[in-house]
Parts: sequence; C-alpha cells; structure tokens
Amino acid sequence: MEGGNGPDLQLQQLPLATAAVSVLPHEDPYSYKENLIGALLAIFGHLVISIALNLQKYSHIRLAGSRDPRAYFRTKTWWCGLFFLLLGELGVFSSYAFAPLSLIVPLSAVSVIASAIIGIIFIKEKWKPKDFLRRYVLSFVGCGLAVVGTYLLITFGPNSHEMMTGDNITKHLVSWPFLLYMLVEIILFCLLLYFYKRKNANYIVVILLLVALLGSMTVVTVKAIAGMIVVSIQGSLQLGYPIFYIMLVCMVATAVFQARFLTQASQLYDSSQIASIGYILSTATAITAGATFYLDFTGEDVLHICMFALGCLIAFLGVFLITRNKKKSIPFEPYISMDAMPGMQNVHDKGIAVQPDLKASFSYGALENNDSMAEIYTPATLPIVQEEHGSKGVSALPYRVLEHSKKE
Repeated sequence: MEGGNGPDLQLQQLPLATAAVSVLPHEDPYSYKENLIGALLAIFGHLVISIALNLQKYSHIRLAGSRDPRAYFRTKTWWCGLFFLLLGELGVFSSYAFAPLSLIVPLSAVSVIASAIIGIIFIKEKWKPKDFLRRYVLSFVGCGLAVVGTYLLITFGPNSHEMMTGDNITKHLVSWPFLLYMLVEIILFCLLLYFYKRKNANYIVVILLLVALLGSMTVVTVKAIAGMIVVSIQGSLQLGYPIFYIMLVCMVATAVFQARFLTQASQLYDSSQIASIGYILSTATAITAGATFYLDFTGEDVLHICMFALGCLIAFLGVFLITRNKKKSIPFEPYISMDAMPGMQNVHDKGIAVQPDLKASFSYGALENNDSMAEIYTPATLPIVQEEHGSKGVSALPYRVLEHSKKE
C-alpha cells in the first residue's frame, strides 16, 4: 500500500510546489505590470503637482508686481494651478492601489526634479555661461542622480501584491510586527513632542521627524483606502467594513497635523532645507512602515533589497544637491536714505556716518546683524516733497515725508 501511494502523493504535491513558486516575487509578469502602472501614475502625479504649484506661485508674483486689485483666487492662472494640483494628487493617490508602498513613496523626488528644471527654464535674470555653470552645476548633477535613483527604485522595487480587502487590512493591523513598530513610533513621537513643546527644541530635524512619523501613518492609510476602493470598483464591495472608516479618519487627522508642523517649520527655516531633509526622513520612515504593515520585502532576495537601498541613497543625494543649490531668501531690512532729503547732506559733515557701511556689517539700530549676507539691497527711499514757506520769520522743516496710503 505504501509503495502504491507514494507516486500519488508525489503527483499531489507537485501542483502545490508549483503554486508556491508562482507567488514568489519577480516571477509573475502581471505584478511587474501593476508596479509599472503604479510608478507611472506616481511620476505623472508628482510632475503635475510641481507644475501646479509653480502656476500658483506665478499667479501670486504677477499680482504682487502689478496694480491689479483682484484677489489671487479670482485669476484664471491660480484656478488652473488648483485644477492641476487636484489632478496630480489624484494620480498619486491612485498609484498606491497598484504598487507597493515602499516603491511609491521615494518617487516624490520627481517633484523636486521638475521644480528645479522649471526654475532654471523660466528664470528671468541675465547670466553669463561661466556664472550659469557655477550656479547650476549642482542642480544638473542632482537631477542626474535623482533620475538614476528613480530608475533603480522602479527596477529593483518590492514586488509584493495582495488584495486590499477589509479582512487582510485588519490582519495586518493587529500583526505583531506592526504593533511593535507602532509602539516604538508612539514613544519616539511623544519624546520629540515633549522636547519640542516643553524644552523649545526648535531644531529642523525634530520638527521634520515629527512630520515624517505622522506621514508614515498617512501613507499606510492612503494605500489601504485606495486599495479598498479599487477592490470595490472591481465588484467586491469593501466600504461596509469599519476598518475603511477608521483608516479614513486616521488619514485626515495625520494629514492635518502634518500641515501644522510643516507650517511651523516654514516659519523658522528655509524651504530648501525643509524639502531635502523632509524628503529623506519621510521616505525612510514610510518605507519602514510599509515593510512592517504590508510586508513589502517579504520573499525578496538580498540583491534586490541592496539595489533598492542604493537607489534610495542616490535619490537622497540628488535631492540634497538640488535643494542645496537654491538661493536663500534674504529678508528685506529697510532704512531711510538721507541722501535723498534736501538739506541733509551737510548736517553730518564731520565724518560721522549716518548709514551703515555696506562693505562691512549690515546692522542698523535694533535690526539683526547679517554679516554673512552675500547680496545687499539698495537703500529704500521715501518720497520727498518740498514745502513753500509763506513767512520768512517762521522756521520750518526743509522737507516733508509723505505717508503711503494703504491702497498704494
């Protein structure tokens, strides 16, 4: 009996072994197709978002440089930018339903590349070839590195796929790897929030790490919601599961708190620093969250994981070089030009300087000292009107300063 049953058992085990091999990563061509669709949607979305933000910025600049009394939301350019912004966000949102979380998140470097290219093409100032190479060589190198990193991310990204049903998401939510990750993240978030609020640790790394920890939960919930919507469209309704609405509430709450911390960071630090450091921290934490919640790298071989990590590092370096080359915004520090006032040229004729020396320190009164400032603005002048004096016996000021009205 044993000898007769042996071949039957081998024949029965053969289909099981074949099925086990078919679910391994990088074996199913359909999974490659889903990865490609998700990556293209993410690239398209980030590209359109970058164009939309530049359109809205262009609308604000045009209104600020003209006497147009209209508000920014009454211009066609701003509404066009808002439309493209919503379209880009929809593309990024849809990409999470097709490709793994760890593959989609690093592709946000595309928006940085697009912003750098748009800024170089539409720059208004005149430059010489030598000045152009010296100023923008880092941007070109950074764009090249970011493109190479993006290619490696798409080629060697994780290839794990599963149906985003309510039951599967619930199982992932109560799995011990994700519960352990959540415990560590909550402890770290509370410690950072304590130092930020109580100890006034307003360091850029502290603020952006708070944003990144919240962002890791945002992308986890976004993928769950997008996946359940796609499954519902395919015919298996998932909107009746309570986990869908739990994820929806978590997505909105974490996104709102992210916006608050980013607003506080933008008031303290330069936007280029926020872009580079925020991209690195947010990508690292989001990949970690995807690896623990959705088990993105389960079954991946060491070579693909190492090449994916190399692509992330190259993309990080590219984004850092692009944002490193951006000019820092110089705050305007106004003072009155005494040379424009009649009768004031000879008042200080004993060698006492009225205005600060532009070649040395640029501090004036209670203003902040900016010795390291590379560019100095031209002194601001106030409009002067000479007054005719009716009587010779009455002394009057030789000048009168007009106050600008609010409308001007």
